[in-house]
Amino acid sequence: MAELIEHETPTSEAVELQRVADLLGGSRILRRKLKNPLDAHEMLLQGLPGKALSHLIHNLVVLGRTGAFEKAVGMSLRTFQRRKDAPGKPLSQEQSGRTWKFAEILAKATAVLGSQEEAEQWLERPAMGLNQRRPIDLLATPAGVEMVEDFLERLEYGVYV
Repeated sequence: MAELIEHETPTSEAVELQRVADLLGGSRILRRKLKNPLDAHEMLLQGLPGKALSHLIHNLVVLGRTGAFEKAVGMSLRTFQRRKDAPGKPLSQEQSGRTWKFAEILAKATAVLGSQEEAEQWLERPAMGLNQRRPIDLLATPAGVEMVEDFLERLEYGVYV
């Protein structure tokens, strides 16, 4: 009996992981290929390379280094500037986690809304489903992050309220 050879097709989890990794500079900057969420977890425990945050910020289309963005990633502009002087130094676990979460939400919003530019604009606009709050402002706390993720999920499936 011949065995069936399954071709590996990327799961939606793998595709989402790759989108997030790409926003952070991909395997070139992250210095590893992420195959699953556990790989991401291990990387975040060690701290994202400082270059990953620089890459993310450099490739934002609409969002700049605004106060809201600083709160979302948990780093002031001054701290970011100091970090640029030491690009080899990894981010702290907290900064890594918040940067990863921001990239995750941006990747999801890009997939749902069709382009990174639209996703960034959406993050800056008050949303009816979030009590007229701007999604980017809610990213400052875990509870706010959860609200934004739930709202994106509803948008993806066409449930707006």
